[in-house]
Amino acid sequence: MNDTVELAPHLFAGLVAPAVDRTFVAGMLAGRDGGGAELSQRYGGPAATGFLVEFRTRLAAPGGTVDGAGFAAVTRYRDPAECRRALDKQVAHGMIHRRADGGLAATERGLAFLAEIWQVHAEVTEELWAGHDDRLLRLVEALGRVLACALVLADEEDAGPGEAFAAMAPPYEPDGTPPGVLLLNRLGTLRYHRADAHAAAWTAAGHTASSVAALPDGPERLAIELETDRRAAGPYAVLTAGERLAVLADLAALPG
Repeated sequence: MNDTVELAPHLFAGLVAPAVDRTFVAGMLAGRDGGGAELSQRYGGPAATGFLVEFRTRLAAPGGTVDGAGFAAVTRYRDPAECRRALDKQVAHGMIHRRADGGLAATERGLAFLAEIWQVHAEVTEELWAGHDDRLLRLVEALGRVLACALVLADEEDAGPGEAFAAMAPPYEPDGTPPGVLLLNRLGTLRYHRADAHAAAWTAAGHTASSVAALPDGPERLAIELETDRRAAGPYAVLTAGERLAVLADLAALPG
């Protein structure tokens, strides 16, 4: 793809990552403060709902499951024993079902919670990003193409990103999902694409999840970040350089 603006996919990958994080976190915090925390308490609190919120874009889908490898990849920076204990509690609360093959699925009660959290996110994103309708539509469309490309690339040999993205993509988008929720969930799913790229980069550099977390700023960390950008860049080639600039501008302009 020939671009007339100097913003190659690997450079864009590094620039867009913090913008994606900022916008996604703003939406999720608005959801927590705008009714999500109260809703969670009605179902037993974070001890009952934590992983449902985290895996909502897969578990809310009809027949949606997350396999063991995907769960481990998404939680790769956390203590595995603590994650298992937390998951056991959510199973005991009747929110998550552990399948015979080790996969996870939402129970009927879990699905009811997810339907309500969808509504909370619809209300808070509508308020948070009010007056930015055109911006939302542009971002939803552009990121939809990026995600579609990422899914195609994930099926190709040596594509880079892997298990966490596979566990979370494509995000569940039922008919009638408002643009704010589409954007929130597409941003969240893209974060797992970069997380896999980052894991592949630090693994290639001889690190583990714990050792890279303790790595100080310096040339080695910078090299890992640059390699992460390279591995995360593929799907952004579906956008023209001008569209990449527009995505950055639109994300920067959204409140939060």
